Amino acid sequence: MPELPEVETIVNDLKKVLPGLKIRDVWTDFKKYIKYPKNFNKFKKEIIGKKILNIERKGKNILVHLSGNATLLVHQKMTGHLLYGKWQLENGGASAPPSGVRWKSAVPGPLRDDPENRFIHLIFFLSNNRQMALCDMRKFAKALLWPTDKLAELKDIKELGPDPFGKNFTFKKFAERLHGSRAIKQVLMDPKIIAGIGNIYADEILWLAGVHPLKQTNKLSKNEIRKIYQSIRPILKRAISARGSSYIDYRDAFGAMGRYQKMHYAYQMTGTKCRKKDGGVIKKIKIGSRSAHFCPVHQKL
Repeated sequence: MPELPEVETIVNDLKKVLPGLKIRDVWTDFKKYIKYPKNFNKFKKEIIGKKILNIERKGKNILVHLSGNATLLVHQKMTGHLLYGKWQLENGGASAPPSGVRWKSAVPGPLRDDPENRFIHLIFFLSNNRQMALCDMRKFAKALLWPTDKLAELKDIKELGPDPFGKNFTFKKFAERLHGSRAIKQVLMDPKIIAGIGNIYADEILWLAGVHPLKQTNKLSKNEIRKIYQSIRPILKRAISARGSSYIDYRDAFGAMGRYQKMHYAYQMTGTKCRKKDGGVIKKIKIGSRSAHFCPVHQKL
C-alpha cells in the first residue's frame, strides 16, 4: 500500500502539472470506486468543468482542490497509484470506451512499458488533452467529491491523527498518544494515532530507533519513546528523497519506480545482515495479520 512517502511523491508530481487545468470528462469501468456521490453519473456531472486549483496530502489521502468549493479525494489503498499522461484505446481510439476495453499509454516510457501501470480503471480527461488515471490492480481504491469547506467533517479526514510533518506533531503529543497496551508497531500503523505510516515505514522507524516491534506501549521507557519520535521524520524524509518504495506495484505519477526498496534497513530484508553491523541478522515475525522485520541484536524485546 502506498504510505506517506509514496503519496507525498505523487502529490508533489501532480502539483507540477495539474493546477490550472479543467476536468473535461470522467470514465471508469468500476463505478464502485466512487463513494460520494454514490451515483457515478451525478459524480461525473458535478466534477466536469471544474478547474484544478491545488493538490495536497492528508495522511494517505490525495486531495485535489477544485473550483466551486469542491475537492476530489482519492485514497489509493493497497495497489492503487495515480498517474499523469496520455492514454488511448488499444485499437487507437481516444474516446471513453465501454467496460472491458483496455487503455495503453500513447507515449513511450514506463507508462507504456512497465506492466504495473497497465491496470487503468478510472480516468479524468483534462483540458490539455492529457489525463489523470488511477492504476489499480486489486480495485480497492476509492474516490469521492466533497465540499472543500466541509472537509473537516469528512470521516476520512476528521479521524486522522497528527501528520508527522505537522507543526502539532510534538514529542509531548506523540508520547501522550501512546496510551494503553499495544505492540508499538501496531500503534505506529494506526492512522488515528499518527497519519500516514504503514507496514514499511513502521519497520524502518523501529529499526532506526532500536525498539522491538512487539514491545508494548506501556512498557516503553521515555528514552525509547523519544528515539522513536526522533526516527520518524528522518526515515520518512529519506524515503521521500528516494521517491518512495516500489517493493511491488507502487509507481510515481509519471509511472516510474521509486528507489527506497533498495535502501530498506529492515522491511523485507529477512536473512540479511543488519546494516548497523552489530552481528544481527534481520528476522521476520507476525503481528496480527501483518509482518514485522527487525534486528534481534539491537531491537531486543
